[in-house]
Amino acid sequence: MVFSLRFKTTCILSFSLFLLIFACWFCNEKLLIVYYQDIKTESLSDTFNEINDFITSGNATDYSSFIHGIDLIETSHSANIYIISSANLRYIYPGELDVSHNSLALSDRFRRITNALRDYFIGPEASASGNTMETLETNDSFTISKFFDYEVDSYFIDLLGNLKNNDIIFIRTSFENIEESVAISSRFLAILGAVVIIIGSLFMFIFSSRFTKPIDDLSDISDQMSMLNFEKKYTGKRKDEIGRLGNSINMLSEKLEHTITELKTANIELMKDIRDKNEVDEMRKEFLSNVSHELKTPLAIVMGYAEGLKENIGESPEERDYYCDVIMDEAKKMDGLVKKLLSLNEIEFGENKIDMTRFDIVELCRSVASSFTILAKETDAEIKLEQTEPIYVWADESLIEEVVVNYLSNAINHLDDRKEIRIGFEERSEGIVRVSVFNSGEPIPDNELENIWIKFYKVDKARTREYGGNGIGLSIVKAIIGQHRRDCGVINHKTGVEFWFELDSKKE
Repeated sequence: MVFSLRFKTTCILSFSLFLLIFACWFCNEKLLIVYYQDIKTESLSDTFNEINDFITSGNATDYSSFIHGIDLIETSHSANIYIISSANLRYIYPGELDVSHNSLALSDRFRRITNALRDYFIGPEASASGNTMETLETNDSFTISKFFDYEVDSYFIDLLGNLKNNDIIFIRTSFENIEESVAISSRFLAILGAVVIIIGSLFMFIFSSRFTKPIDDLSDISDQMSMLNFEKKYTGKRKDEIGRLGNSINMLSEKLEHTITELKTANIELMKDIRDKNEVDEMRKEFLSNVSHELKTPLAIVMGYAEGLKENIGESPEERDYYCDVIMDEAKKMDGLVKKLLSLNEIEFGENKIDMTRFDIVELCRSVASSFTILAKETDAEIKLEQTEPIYVWADESLIEEVVVNYLSNAINHLDDRKEIRIGFEERSEGIVRVSVFNSGEPIPDNELENIWIKFYKVDKARTREYGGNGIGLSIVKAIIGQHRRDCGVINHKTGVEFWFELDSKKE
């Protein structure tokens, strides 16, 4: 069973309180009688010394002054004083000062005193009184004893000695029934102690929450920290050890949060670097595979026709010219592929510098469309510009020209029987111009729309091979427009496909 700190604190403090009260009870039970007896002994010794000083001081000039002085000493020390001289017995007691008074000789007090003196002089055994005595202190001048008077069943502390004038002095003080008083006191102390322990334990249990609650709060904060939750803080205003501990935990929480945040950030960056590296590796493998695939066919053709020429397969000049034309055509395709790859690499890795200028995008598209006139006539296609008024944009004119060339080349190669190509312009809000190239033909499957921008990706591989495409053109477009921090995309229509890109019409 696990006990709370509050319970343990209450138990410890209650037990400490019990030990303290028990110690008080034990001292009262065992030592109070001894202490009381020592006090009485010391009081009798002081009384003896005062009487000696009074007698030798010369203040007792007559019997009356002597009686008065002894009476004062007797009253101050609560003792009965008896002085015996060689002449007579002088009993110093208020109201009974005349030693010749018959009632004094017959009084019980006088009789007990004389019996006690007899016991002291001849011993209680010899007197057969049944009294007992115990010597407490003795010296050359007096002896102090604890005397039990059998007749009255009481203890007395007596001093019997010789004064400096050789008179015998007997001083008696009552030794009350201290045992009964001690028993009553001990019983009362036990009851009081039990009440004090119960009330004190309740008070300590309630009051201890002031100490245990902050510790519970700190424990909760530690639990939250172990679960990587650093929102909870110590808000106490204490200036003691608990307060310093709370402030230290707050500092530890902040440092842990900062450190873990840095570790998480570093871990995210590391994972990103690993992912990027894996992507680069995959892209590299895919790139090498695609380049190998794209170059394999033309290389095979070049090697085949070159071997044919070497073996003089073509006997006529026309056949040899045909072989040479095929070799040159395939070499031209490979040269174009390499140039596009180099251009795409420069754009993707930011090695090319953009030369931002202000030019008329409509005029640029008209110029590119004119360069495609011969190719368009071969396919019976018609290229229409939907804008004649100039529209000025800020961009790299040579790179944007390459974008338009790729779009138009892609449109001519994917025409259907309607042979329709349109170049549109739209001035959009926030200073953006959208240029679109539409061609009539089969829409691109929806699940392929995102893939067409990937290098070497071909939706219809047979058709792409037919017109000599290599799947790099749209990748170059996306890289160029990305360098200009604008967007490009494709939209399927019922009658064809529209490719678009956006440019800034403002210098900013």
